[in-house]
Amino acid sequence: MKKILLITSLLVGSAFAQVNGKIEVPYIDYKLKDGKNKEVVEANCFMCHSFGYMENQGAQSRDFWYKKVMKMKHAFKAPIPDEDVNKIADYMFANYGNGKLK
Repeated sequence: MKKILLITSLLVGSAFAQVNGKIEVPYIDYKLKDGKNKEVVEANCFMCHSFGYMENQGAQSRDFWYKKVMKMKHAFKAPIPDEDVNKIADYMFANYGNGKLK
């Protein structure tokens, strides 16, 4: 019972939280490397997340990048056209890959 009261009070209390003043979120401008299909990556990936998220995956294999693009398309319902899937994976592998296909 105490746990329920504690959780309820935390949830209700946060509903009335207010901040006086301006809140600024820092902007970090990540730049994509120039390369073939860069514009395809910009058009399909930046609508959902920053390039920093992509870059933080580290140097990965071609298979990793392909599976990552497919996950975005199918699991997260990103509107990536079929003809762009390999273009994105190829760009990421060529510019941020580890040189291994698998």
